[in-house]
Amino acid sequence: MEEKLRYSDEELEEFRQIILEKLEVTKRDYEVLMDQLTNRNDNGVDDTQPTYHALEEGSMVQSKETLMDMAARAQKFIQGLKAALVRIDNKTYGICRETGKLIPKERLRAVPHATLSIEAKQMRDKKK
Repeated sequence: MEEKLRYSDEELEEFRQIILEKLEVTKRDYEVLMDQLTNRNDNGVDDTQPTYHALEEGSMVQSKETLMDMAARAQKFIQGLKAALVRIDNKTYGICRETGKLIPKERLRAVPHATLSIEAKQMRDKKK
């Protein structure tokens, strides 16, 4: 039996729907994070109490750093999902960029922006 070189248009459409759903959710999450970081949704009473407690200030800084990290990860995920949509349009989606073989559907459903098969990723991790 001949090995499949790419996913069919129907399969690509299935992946497109998965990606679009994840993209919508992640964009919403990103907006919430940005709202929290920029205090867009506050009522203008930010910092009405003295902020001389060093522990509270440290906690606020740590919270902002955590929010910034989460926002950066969400933005990177959004970029990866958008790149996956381009690969779907080019009909190259699901092809491992190192082995040239199809990435299993199970992996793509779990990690829709994947560009490496598990095999290629493990080989890459061993080299590090």
